[in-house]
Amino acid sequence: MKSTQPLRVNTISEYHQLMGLPKPEHPLISVLNFDVIKRLSGDGPKSLIHNFYSIALKRNFNGKMKYGQQEYDFDEGVLLFISPGQVFSIEAEGELRHTGWMLLVHPDYLWNTPLAKAIKQYDYFSYSVSEALHLSEKEETMLASIMQTIEQEYHLPIDKFSQNVIIAQLDLLLTYADRFYHRQFITRKITNHKLLTRLEDTLDAYFKSDALVEKGLPTVQYIADTLNVSPNYLSVLLNVLTGQSTQQHIHDKLIEKAKEKLSTTTLSISEIAYELGFEHSQSFSKLFKSKTNRSPVAFRKSFE
Repeated sequence: MKSTQPLRVNTISEYHQLMGLPKPEHPLISVLNFDVIKRLSGDGPKSLIHNFYSIALKRNFNGKMKYGQQEYDFDEGVLLFISPGQVFSIEAEGELRHTGWMLLVHPDYLWNTPLAKAIKQYDYFSYSVSEALHLSEKEETMLASIMQTIEQEYHLPIDKFSQNVIIAQLDLLLTYADRFYHRQFITRKITNHKLLTRLEDTLDAYFKSDALVEKGLPTVQYIADTLNVSPNYLSVLLNVLTGQSTQQHIHDKLIEKAKEKLSTTTLSISEIAYELGFEHSQSFSKLFKSKTNRSPVAFRKSFE
């Protein structure tokens, strides 16, 4: 099947039209139940880019959603967050069927409110599909209650309180989602600790290869790509489990290797810095001292 450019959906009204739905009751926000969305126009996979926020609870999904080449199967209820500009695709055989709800919010709806800035602080809007939030029955009930309040307000005649009520409920929903994500990082111990092991293996392999000299220190993006997770998801997960970011783990591995070379070889500081991917020994010395409270020279002397 020929690949096509993603279809950009600029407005919520355009999304309604694409899905064969009546016009939204408000041009900048919409609340939908998935049982009214039956199909996408056209045949085959459809890649989309929304220019608005999408929050969706999906259940009993008979298709597949993709970010890049990764797929996620929605056999159980999960909560997805998609920010404006993200590319995703939906693929289904025959009629698209799923249950749940979706909230669409255009950034302009949040303009001049505290949430306009706060919503960008939630890392989970840049997580991939495979990093969706798995809800317990109790958590799903709590979020469904908030969505029902938003839906009721959405269908009421608009007055000067309407936007404030909806934004307050949206803020509450996002705060709960943040809490539930942190719970998920802790409760999914086996999966998460496997990821930690893979992280250590990836760093070990990189530092043992010639990559440090050829490419310099591994980037957070490189590590995330190797582990098949998004950079934000990896950093937040590591912070919850270890109290450190991905960058800090990279630096810890670097300092470990630096200590090894300083204590077991006669290489100069400049030579060690070069082997560890630094163009300038001063940059290496500065980082080493910030991490150990000692200069490389002082550390080496402690072994004399």
